[in-house]
Amino acid sequence: MGIQTSLDELRAATRIVDGMRLADELAFESTRDPGVRTIRVLRGALLDADQLVAIAAVHALGKIGDDEASRAVARLLSDDRPFVREHAAWVLGSGLPRADAVARLIGMTEAGGFGGMLAQRTLEQWSAGAPEQVAVGLEAALLGVTEPEARARVVETLGLVRHAVAVRPLLEIADDTGEDQLVRSAAIAALGQRPGDGAVVGLLDGLAAGHDELANVARLSLVDIDAAASWRREPAAHGLTVAQLFLHADVDAGLTAAGAGDNGGIATLLVRLGDALVAAGPRTRPVDRVITISRGSVPEAVADLRALDGSGHHYGRVPLRHEPVPMAAAWSLRVSARRGIRRVLRAAGGVDMVHLRMADVGSLAAADVASELDIPTVFTVAPDPHAVIQSLDLAGRLTRQNFGEVDAAEHFWFRARLVQRLAANAAHTVLFPRPALQRDMRELVGIDVLAHPERHTIVPEGVDLVVIDRAVAEAQAYAAGGEPTAALAELRALVDALPIERRPLPLIVSVGRLHRVKGVATLVQAWAGGGLRDRANLLVVGGDLEHPSADEREQLDLIDAVVPATERADAGLLLPGHRPNDVVARWVAAARTGLPGRSAPQGIYVCASLKEEFGIALLEAMASGLVVVAPDGGGPATYVDEGDTGFLTATWHADRLRAAIGSALDASLAETDDRRAGRSRSTVAQNFTIQRMADTLGDLYRRVAADEIADRSALVGPG
Repeated sequence: MGIQTSLDELRAATRIVDGMRLADELAFESTRDPGVRTIRVLRGALLDADQLVAIAAVHALGKIGDDEASRAVARLLSDDRPFVREHAAWVLGSGLPRADAVARLIGMTEAGGFGGMLAQRTLEQWSAGAPEQVAVGLEAALLGVTEPEARARVVETLGLVRHAVAVRPLLEIADDTGEDQLVRSAAIAALGQRPGDGAVVGLLDGLAAGHDELANVARLSLVDIDAAASWRREPAAHGLTVAQLFLHADVDAGLTAAGAGDNGGIATLLVRLGDALVAAGPRTRPVDRVITISRGSVPEAVADLRALDGSGHHYGRVPLRHEPVPMAAAWSLRVSARRGIRRVLRAAGGVDMVHLRMADVGSLAAADVASELDIPTVFTVAPDPHAVIQSLDLAGRLTRQNFGEVDAAEHFWFRARLVQRLAANAAHTVLFPRPALQRDMRELVGIDVLAHPERHTIVPEGVDLVVIDRAVAEAQAYAAGGEPTAALAELRALVDALPIERRPLPLIVSVGRLHRVKGVATLVQAWAGGGLRDRANLLVVGGDLEHPSADEREQLDLIDAVVPATERADAGLLLPGHRPNDVVARWVAAARTGLPGRSAPQGIYVCASLKEEFGIALLEAMASGLVVVAPDGGGPATYVDEGDTGFLTATWHADRLRAAIGSALDASLAETDDRRAGRSRSTVAQNFTIQRMADTLGDLYRRVAADEIADRSALVGPG
């Protein structure tokens, strides 16, 4: 095709996702003719006002095995555009170490954030071939870095240099009582990766004898050293052991934090699914043990390591240095996430596979650990962030002229490439049902599911009908004149805050994280205009209102711009924050039955997400009998019967969302019996229960394990 033609096609791409795919073609063309002219053309493209083209040019230059091209990329570390600096730091990791780039990469590492993670990752890759050069640069940087967070990042990076040259400074920092505790903690954690060194073990033993946070970190480092010497991967003796993870939530068996921060439907799913997988034991199901890995404190992590044996559903916590941060800001936790995941998997013994589900820092870290420990992965692949990019593109909020700036916050390019890498390396991939699954996976993600159909399985998600049916029964009993349960009494108290004249109105309910992808602000905007506010009250459940994250604060500010906080009650807007999953189930059920004297029956459920890969909360609402409004793409389009059980719409468009909500209200309020509600529940009961999902995945896990055993036997050979 030629570099110029490839570049022309990229510039002419109609949609941004198409341009991202064509960037791979540009990179390929750069390797076919890596001459002076190719480098000159790409350097010119770096200056393009089309930020998508500029990023593609960075990656294409990085593919050229030429010193001049590498030098050009290294110079970009000083570019005025932050997104260009980030992509340059990423691209350099695939090439040979460059002395002229080390100092600037260390500077980015000091600064932290996503760019700091990319720079640190490149320094780690370079340290394999030039350990002294990287270590000396990091030691020199410590002489001028005093801020504890930045200093800890440099020390953490020094710990990634797997060479004896890094041991001495790490020992000195770990033992220096004048150092900030955060910095010492980074050094102590790094020493846990140095087995076989008597000085290291001696220092850690002494520190572990204490009673402070550093003592806990030292104990974990000693665990790491012991595990490195004794761990070996053992195949399953009876049933399988499957690890699953989501590091952006405090996942607990009681789901007490559901809806806070990033603790959304995935946390609920992992708890319910883990319980269902092991419910019957290996005699009737192949999975004997599930280990759900999430974030937690150092003491929790220490305690969990002692309780991972035996059948059942276990929880393993990964201690992350910082307070919980949004997913988009968590990439700097890559190293601590990797160490914690490695520690849990080693302590668990014979883990047969790791199931990854998101293109986030947890999956990035877990994939590295699984490769290191020779554990196969299963990956649930979805067009994320591709579907979000497509929605934002169609809405006009993401353009080629602002793509790089948005990418610096959302990391679309890296996440899209991570999805491709995780899918390519997985022993098996799981797909969500979609109306045009093959086309979407090919055009959005670049995966041809027909090329190797035996490696892909469609698995719908599922909900726990026992919990939902119990919630519906309680709501019906209260509507019939019984006493309210604690959950319904709490909802009644919330509705009591509304003006008396609003109590004859039904409820519009939405449940989920307060995040831009969930579209909560757009929902409030749609409800507040066009007459919907006069027809129904709006209950939005989710978010940590007392200590909101940056994402939650953004959504709250947008909501307040439409309905000021002081006017919420008068307007009919209820924002109670997050609640446990069982409480939410009862509130959703009450939207259907009503609250006597306080809220009319036959409310509806609205999911305003920009994209919804499947929609746990939507399924729960349908199982409760509610008419639903859902995104017109992704999983919901496969189970919402348009005009009957729900209405599909372009949820990113406030006017279209408003019209769909109006239609759903009309349909629900016109019902005179429960036949449609019965159809909604039947759809869920027949196809989307957690037990059905567990059965399908259990069989899939069994096949993956059998294939793994066969592959290993083939390598060993007969005899």
